[in-house]
Amino acid sequence: MKILVTGGTGTLGKHVVPLLRATGAEVLVLSRSNGDIVCDLLTSAPSFEADVVVHLAGGQKGDDIATRNLLAGCTGVRHVVYISVIGADTVPLAWLRTKLACEQAIAESGIPFSVLRAAQFHDLTLTMVRAVAKLPIVPVPGMRLQPVDARDVAARIVELAVGSPAGRVADLAGPAVYEMKQLVQDYLTTAGKRRLTVPVRLPGKAGKAYRGGQNLSLDGDHGTHTWEEFLAG
Repeated sequence: MKILVTGGTGTLGKHVVPLLRATGAEVLVLSRSNGDIVCDLLTSAPSFEADVVVHLAGGQKGDDIATRNLLAGCTGVRHVVYISVIGADTVPLAWLRTKLACEQAIAESGIPFSVLRAAQFHDLTLTMVRAVAKLPIVPVPGMRLQPVDARDVAARIVELAVGSPAGRVADLAGPAVYEMKQLVQDYLTTAGKRRLTVPVRLPGKAGKAYRGGQNLSLDGDHGTHTWEEFLAG
């Protein structure tokens, strides 16, 4: 089996690529600069041969354009696996709407597919709390997160890639739900820092969606690696 991976050097991709190779698959990494296949998906469609495409690449803007260009190059591909985000259809943020547009483009492409929506990775959660913790007084939004470990997501992506197309599968989130205040305090304790925290209310429709837990997945699949284990590591 030949598998093309976009975003193969990113937070998720660095776990997915070796796991795929361990299955015996021939894995090609697509990159804008130094991959096995060099292509900027924001500007052009790639030329490649593969049985399966695992689409992990993403950014704050242009994901829908990149996905459509990728699909245009998928001649002969029999399975597209895509990583999306929990809340893509319920949390009214521009980048989540773009993720939903990518899901729709894949579903309408005619290529058999599997789509996995995952919660916020531990890595991104850490980046977020570390950024606000730099302030002398830390604003803490009234929201909950269910962060998931990239290793758990990678394992599920690999299962999907070597299996049959399954459409949209069960969401994957972390094993526990945390108030944002707890996540911030956990980081401050681990980093040996002391800060005053102040609750803030998220405004607008997005704030309402987060307060309502639209970014959570209580009934989906759950990873095994915890936030506390991630911080300790």
